[in-house]
Amino acid sequence: MSVIPFGLGGAILGHIIMGHPLSIISLFGLLALAGVVVNDSLVMVDYINARRAEGMGIVEAVGNAGRSRFRAIILTSATTFVGLTPMMFETSMQAQFLIPMAISLGYGILFSTLITLFLVPINYLILEDLKRAWRWYWSDSPREQLETP
Repeated sequence: MSVIPFGLGGAILGHIIMGHPLSIISLFGLLALAGVVVNDSLVMVDYINARRAEGMGIVEAVGNAGRSRFRAIILTSATTFVGLTPMMFETSMQAQFLIPMAISLGYGILFSTLITLFLVPINYLILEDLKRAWRWYWSDSPREQLETP
């Protein structure tokens, strides 16, 4: 969920680049964008959790997930952006209604993909450190809780 604001920023930047104002239809594109961005993040987190369930260390699991899921995340996002590109540059009157949605979704995905590949693993590591600190603070034997699981 922490990647959604970056996608929104990318969508707004896309509207600025393309010279289109934000509209209600743009908001529909933002809703679709939130779903795609969350899906990309879930792909990464699920892979990390699966590697940890196999007994891999947290840092190794995060690094492995970044390398293994990089192609899937990039390809999903790139094909979505490339698929929306013809609609963004369409000049027919019928397409003018949907162009803001395509801009929101396309540029939001383009921007948030790069953030997803870096921010999600970093947030995962930070969250694990916070959970470990919480367990250490509230445990009876602090030395034992500082060990990495």
